[in-house]
Amino acid sequence: DSQVAKTMTKFPQLMGLSLEENLKPRVQWLKELGLDDSQVAKTMTKFPQLMGLSLEENLKPRVQWLKGLGLDDSQVAKTMTKFPQLIGSYSLEETLKPRVQWLKGLGLDDSQVAK
Repeated sequence: DSQVAKTMTKFPQLMGLSLEENLKPRVQWLKELGLDDSQVAKTMTKFPQLMGLSLEENLKPRVQWLKGLGLDDSQVAKTMTKFPQLIGSYSLEETLKPRVQWLKGLGLDDSQVAK
């Protein structure tokens, strides 16, 4: 109950999202990425806004980009659980890609950046 209260405080709009069109598909997608029920709950508590983002326009492209850096499914799941804002808050083109390029410019390769 405290997790529900915390989630509702962070993102009260969650209650207005469609169960069938928003919540269930995103939870299913998180599980397909390899998150278990406790990881899904943790992700939703940390960043409930994720439930309102577009799978096709926001979430899937960012996950594909992470996989392109060399993250495997378990690493993506770990990233989603620890810092879901990475997938939902930051612009891929304006923030994430330039930061990765900067890190590569320092001499890091994809596997080092992915860690």
